[in-house]
Amino acid sequence: MNEQDSLALHQLPAEAVAVIEALSVSPHLLAHLVLVHDVAARLVQGIQLRWPDLSFDADAVQFGAAVHDIGKVQHPEEMTGPGSKHHAAGVALLETHGMSSQRARFARTHATWERERDIRFEDLLVALADIVWAGGRNQKLEDAVTTHLAASEGSAVWEAYMGLDDILTQLSAQSDLRLIWQTQFASEPALLGEAEDDGPTA
Repeated sequence: MNEQDSLALHQLPAEAVAVIEALSVSPHLLAHLVLVHDVAARLVQGIQLRWPDLSFDADAVQFGAAVHDIGKVQHPEEMTGPGSKHHAAGVALLETHGMSSQRARFARTHATWERERDIRFEDLLVALADIVWAGGRNQKLEDAVTTHLAASEGSAVWEAYMGLDDILTQLSAQSDLRLIWQTQFASEPALLGEAEDDGPTA
């Protein structure tokens, strides 16, 4: 990988690291959590820059992204195949390790946001990061985020969508690099605290 193509990844939140270490998360899962968290951090930064007066819990979004798939510790088959058992399992694991229900919910809502009765903007952003990290797009999810953004400043929905689309387009630009980076850790030992370009960091 050329130096110009390397990924500079954000460090995981300390409270997420504590859970990850306690659960001995696999290298492949850790790499995925690192990547989705990095995209969430960049998504948050982009939104804060474009909508500086918007009030939301940026820390919660980044924590949620860092642990959203933690339930796959108990259901590793869902790392490479379909399945939803890791949603409830993740919530239970996080609560067992001292996380509040408001923090643990991201292990479920990142995938169930369409069916939630009390969906929050923060839930939507974690769900969005989990799609965009690999270059995916979801119009219904983006529309939900856009509606919130437009309402926050009283702007036209199309204006808010254009702003969000710019952010997501930039985030998607490195999706191939992220996918390549993640494949390095399918079987290697995970070393928390390694240099950012050498392995999953936390």
